[in-house]
Amino acid sequence: MKVSARNVFQGTVSRIKEGAVNAEVVLDLQGGTELVAVVTLDSVTSLGLAPGKPAVALVKAPWVMVMTDSSGLRLSARNCLAGQVESVSDGAVNAEVVIALPGGSRVVAMVTRDAVQELQLAPGVAATAVFKASHVILGVPA
Repeated sequence: MKVSARNVFQGTVSRIKEGAVNAEVVLDLQGGTELVAVVTLDSVTSLGLAPGKPAVALVKAPWVMVMTDSSGLRLSARNCLAGQVESVSDGAVNAEVVIALPGGSRVVAMVTRDAVQELQLAPGVAATAVFKASHVILGVPA
């Protein structure tokens, strides 16, 4: 499968919490990291999502925010994946920031060059990738 999303996470469904229209699906990634997606109940059914089943989560890099110091800040975003900056690739306007997570997964974020400077992003810096559960697209093996 080839996709344009920079972030492709292989995981296993650990739990599903169904609501009236949507469901919250939690995937376990390598290293114990959890990733949360919100999808329609129709998607849960059509994809055959169930605990123990493999799934793939897609997240576009521009949807990922980067935080270096929460200072006790609480966010509504369900996905706050802590790790360390692995690399920063500078562009004319934006920069690509790769954050290595425990267990070997990586998150790619596209941020402004100003953000790189303000957050002092550089390899080895502790950082958290933040994205909403509604920005996660789920897929399953055919």
